[in-house]
Amino acid sequence: MAKYRCTICNYVYDESKEGKKFVDLPKGWVCPICGAPRTVFVMLAENQKGATEEKQVSHTVSEVLVNQLVEWGVQYVFGIPGTSTLGVVDAIRKSNGKIKYLQVRHEQTAAFMASAYGKLTSHVAAVLSISGPGTTNLATGLYDAKLDYSPVLVLTGMVARKQIGHGSLQEIDHYAFFEPISVFNKILMSPEQTTMLATLAVKHALVDRGVAHIGIPNDVQKLPCDMEILPFEERMPNFAYGQEEVIIEKAAKVIDSASRPVIIIGLGARGQKTKLLRLAEKISAPIVSTFKGKDIVDDSEPLYVGCHGGIGSTAAGQLVDKTDLLIVIGSSFADLSMIPKKRMIQIDINPLMIARRYPVEVGLLGNSAILIPKLAAKVLEKHNTAYIQEITQLKQDWLNQLAKEADAIAKPIRAPYIMKVLSEKLADNAVISLDVGENCWWFGRNFQMKHSQKIVMSGNLATMSFGLPSALAAALAYPERQNICITGDGGLTMVLGDFLTALKYQMPIKVFVINNKSLAMIMQEQKVERYQSWQTELHDFNFAKFAEHAGGYGIKVTHPEELPTAVNNALASNVATIVDIDTDPQRFP
Repeated sequence: MAKYRCTICNYVYDESKEGKKFVDLPKGWVCPICGAPRTVFVMLAENQKGATEEKQVSHTVSEVLVNQLVEWGVQYVFGIPGTSTLGVVDAIRKSNGKIKYLQVRHEQTAAFMASAYGKLTSHVAAVLSISGPGTTNLATGLYDAKLDYSPVLVLTGMVARKQIGHGSLQEIDHYAFFEPISVFNKILMSPEQTTMLATLAVKHALVDRGVAHIGIPNDVQKLPCDMEILPFEERMPNFAYGQEEVIIEKAAKVIDSASRPVIIIGLGARGQKTKLLRLAEKISAPIVSTFKGKDIVDDSEPLYVGCHGGIGSTAAGQLVDKTDLLIVIGSSFADLSMIPKKRMIQIDINPLMIARRYPVEVGLLGNSAILIPKLAAKVLEKHNTAYIQEITQLKQDWLNQLAKEADAIAKPIRAPYIMKVLSEKLADNAVISLDVGENCWWFGRNFQMKHSQKIVMSGNLATMSFGLPSALAAALAYPERQNICITGDGGLTMVLGDFLTALKYQMPIKVFVINNKSLAMIMQEQKVERYQSWQTELHDFNFAKFAEHAGGYGIKVTHPEELPTAVNNALASNVATIVDIDTDPQRFP
């Protein structure tokens, strides 16, 4: 007669003493000690000497889950360990660095990091959080990923299966919580589900470009599991697709008929700078970007005239206003982009984005990398000299305006001057993480992008506190580059504790704080809507001293002549650094 041991409480069911075989027990039978289901029991066998030993299964559910994620290229997990995730945490420890765990100080930071990592790399990082408060703390960062179509995997620990529905400590309804956020949302209830759910979760995150969630009850994490790892190869579709030639030819004829075309590029055109310039030059058209597309084409390119919208350039605004055809590539038509209703051709990989706001003459569905050169090959070459001269003059007028605003002697320091200095000093391939607030306005309006610089921001959710966590993610994705955070005192304070995360993992990020001692963007909005400025003042805080006390490098800047040297010193630092810049809260004093 055999013996079976409960892997939760170690109770042993001895068939010889109980008088009944374990396999003949009723399906609803549970461990009499801890109440665990029969599926957690492992059989014990007699060795030759009569001693009892376990028939060991080589892995647990958690270990197989982690190994499956490694197979699909997941490199990072962000989170805070807790009671309901200990099985998964230990499996990550046992992976010997195949997948890396970064402990943060707040779960919101973990979610922001995963969202930013997805935006920067188009691949998945994972968040691991406990049931209850750890899970609910993820909400803002996960909604940022949802609204900006960033692939993220979320693993949440849950109470043991027998406790689900009892109102146990830290128990929430994980499925209901994640249903409005996720593109994939499942609870792992048995070992047999492990590899398939892990594979589907990563695949949905990548293909649907959103948040995929797997909830894992505490007891399931520890169950024996020997499922075979599913390979990545031949399980993902190829996204290099375009439109039928007849549709491309139709779009080309519409472009040929326009005398003042304007190309508007959004995030969906990222990586296509050379192809975009070839198209623009062939049809004598200016390139205008949305804010999220600001880093696609260098500001030094003659045909690029800046952003459109509330923080846009006067050149972009006038050219879009007078155009007789918009060629919109990879834009979500967000409100702040202010793309008007015009005669329009649109390229997008998401069919729901085609004609999202307005009707289009031709909608080209597919990857912009494929469609832009095909369209460029079909259009007629134009040499509209008068139009090019107009574009050149409008751009120069705008640059003159920016230079005038960048007052190098005004005190408190003017934000346009800060952006001018940063534009000049940051490396050509710097990765710039932006927080939300007036600092973001000034960057979008005044900062001049160059070469292979990248930006990452909270786009459609536009949430404060995104800047610092996204800089941490950028330091993982691009450790060889300058990783810059531009933030305000309001946004930074919300996640300031995770500056310690940068120090713990030796990430030499550089944080530039536009410290105007106020919620300046809200103050400006109050003025615009003719409200009295109220509750927008912030208690003054010395972020540079905080950095020094934490073990990093802090620089306080109060005079404009100190700024260039401070930026140089910060960029030369090999530790996490905060440059705290006293800034004028008035938009245009």
